[in-house]
Amino acid sequence: MVVQRELSEAEVDRVFHALATSTRRDILRRTIEREQSVSTLASEYDMSFAAVQKHVSVLEAANLIIKRAEGRERLVRANPEMIARARALLARYEELWRSRIARLDDLLAEPAPTKNKNNEPNEQGD
Repeated sequence: MVVQRELSEAEVDRVFHALATSTRRDILRRTIEREQSVSTLASEYDMSFAAVQKHVSVLEAANLIIKRAEGRERLVRANPEMIARARALLARYEELWRSRIARLDDLLAEPAPTKNKNNEPNEQGD
């Protein structure tokens, strides 16, 4: 069984920064599907090889992808452990907001207290 530790604040910052652009999200998606060389990835975008390398570096710094050398090529693949840790963080945020919304729903479902003729809450609920 794999035990996932919580992301540090610095890791959270790096992950969300890395996922802040559509190009990096697309690179991550492509490397989840299969390992690819940086040059293959670069051929898919209308930007320089150096720009794609920078995007890959940001993803690598966030530990969302793993890069390895094979001869002269640099191959990248998604890091499923970090993706799972980021997903767990988002699930905790979702759980927090769902519980807050449920509490708000409960409050809104409670009947409003009635007021007597002096505009004071009626203690008997009438």
